Amino acid sequence: MKWLKIILKLLLGILVFPVVYLLVSLLLTSITVNENNVNLSKNKMVYLNTNGVHLDIIIPVSEIDDRLIKGLKMKGEKYLSFGWGDENFYLNTPTWNDLTFKNAFSALFLNSSTLIHLTKYSNKKSEWTIVHVNEKQLSKLNEYILNSFELNINGDKIILENVGYSFNDAFYKAKGKLFMLKNL
Repeated sequence: MKWLKIILKLLLGILVFPVVYLLVSLLLTSITVNENNVNLSKNKMVYLNTNGVHLDIIIPVSEIDDRLIKGLKMKGEKYLSFGWGDENFYLNTPTWNDLTFKNAFSALFLNSSTLIHLTKYSNKKSEWTIVHVNEKQLSKLNEYILNSFELNINGDKIILENVGYSFNDAFYKAKGKLFMLKNL
């Protein structure tokens, strides 16, 4: 009988953890950040998109800082999509069908190198989610993305030549390491 109580407590503990996690995450996501920006006009638009595996931030080229565009291989595109993540996961898991235990484990638990995935678009896509931002937020976003690129000794962005999912994308070396418990 004592072992039954232990098993029940263990099962209850296992079930309580996800419920508490969900409640805390819902509570914390309702807290706004930088509320002093609320009064600024949000007259700029950026977009979010996902292929089901990776999330990207898309910015119209007209709203991208010249320093960020410098060194990116472009041919007149109107939108640039930026994603950041684990190098191995990006290169070996473009779709859920490509997911392996090894890739998932490595991305979650190993302190691994990262890439920026750049996708170029000529036209806006209907599946993109619009995010309204103000000038200051757009500037911070540009600066953040710019500072995420790893640079070579000449100060140029480092592209992985002939690597991508299709004709309109490329991968660049990124700063930082991806680790489930800490993003450096």
